[in-house]
Amino acid sequence: MELRDDTRPLTARSIVASTLLGVRPSRLPARALVASGRLFGIAEGTVRTALSRMVAAGELTTDDGHYELAGPFLLRRERQDESRAGATRSWTGDWELAVVDAERRVAADRTALRQAMRQLRRAELREGVWLRPDNLDPDRLPEARAVVGAQCTTMVARPEPELAARLWDLEAWSSRAERLAVDLAADRFEDLADSFVRSATVLRHLQTDPLLPAELLPPGWAGARLREVYEGYDAAFKEAWSSASRRAVA
Repeated sequence: MELRDDTRPLTARSIVASTLLGVRPSRLPARALVASGRLFGIAEGTVRTALSRMVAAGELTTDDGHYELAGPFLLRRERQDESRAGATRSWTGDWELAVVDAERRVAADRTALRQAMRQLRRAELREGVWLRPDNLDPDRLPEARAVVGAQCTTMVARPEPELAARLWDLEAWSSRAERLAVDLAADRFEDLADSFVRSATVLRHLQTDPLLPAELLPPGWAGARLREVYEGYDAAFKEAWSSASRRAVA
């Protein structure tokens, strides 16, 4: 199937995380999370073990039999919400340019910087040189910006518009977005596990959208279409999921 090329194994942890990421507030009773696991053939004991381990790892908090996202999953939720919204601000033509200036960096620092740059949707022109159009909220993801600030000097640049197509494979991203939108529209929720995977795949793809200004996008850019189709799909999926979960609990 189209969506299976980048899917990951459905573990109890991933099901718990994805279930909580899909609701607002991101808090559910244990019985609801057990019911979600049951839809995938995962035993109650396995789900409860995953819950205990996620609490111990600081990924969840628990209170009165309910579990809520914590730690790194809060950042993931923020990024997911941002990706779904696709919000940008007006663009003046300026780019943010960050150049690594730290002389010696341990491997952990280099890894942290790459993660921060991905979260900020910046692309690497060459080693140690990262940039993107300055059209996103400057107050977003302060922790990622702090990592960049500790290792880089940041300045304003005005490269040629054609640079965007060198930094991001825009045609490939848009083509896949169009295929995903078609696949969502065809889903009738006959296999909720498959629909769950489909939804997660779309969300991962949206998180790789560079969110460029319209002036830099190729004709027929499918980002807005995928978001529009996904919003309707997500509402229908949640209704089907909730109905199935109630039956699993009963």
